Amino acid sequence: MNQDINTEIHNAFEVISKGGIILYPTDTVWGIGCDATNPEAVAKIYKLKQRAETQSMIVLMNAEKMMYNVFKDIPEVAWQILDVSEKPTTLILDNPRNVAPNIIAPDKSLGIRLVKEPFCFKLLERMKKPLVSTSANISGQPTPKSFKEISPEIVKGVDYVVNLQHDKIAGKPSTIIKLTSDSQVKVIRK
Repeated sequence: MNQDINTEIHNAFEVISKGGIILYPTDTVWGIGCDATNPEAVAKIYKLKQRAETQSMIVLMNAEKMMYNVFKDIPEVAWQILDVSEKPTTLILDNPRNVAPNIIAPDKSLGIRLVKEPFCFKLLERMKKPLVSTSANISGQPTPKSFKEISPEIVKGVDYVVNLQHDKIAGKPSTIIKLTSDSQVKVIRK
């Protein structure tokens, strides 16, 4: 692992552990993130994005253990979908717990994505908590495909900008699949 990524993980972790928000590269698009268990930090992201708190955001996780900490019951189909998914997939599951209340959708669900991307994965290992991930744009504006497309308002509005992958062009946003506790499956975004 190169020095840069370790330095960036350290810096991002320091900011997040003090309730700050970061701008960082994910396995899909650039994201704005914070500790998903900190309601004040979550509120800062809604404010920066000019987004209503009723429009929930997703969280990133890096292990089954973290998923079980947030969801007591995970439908078997969730694991099957994750096993066969070839691209980043966000699952929306019912009845999350141990996260900030203002990140849970009005229907008591939460979108989560398991990540393998090295920066996110290692940061999550360090945090031992889920990481908020929402696209780095003002609500209603197009999702930036690269770092240079992110509006100055967003860059200035975060507490830390991760200095990795500034030249990378993002892939597509993740597939989104909603799984209800009564085992209904609905594809929201392909």
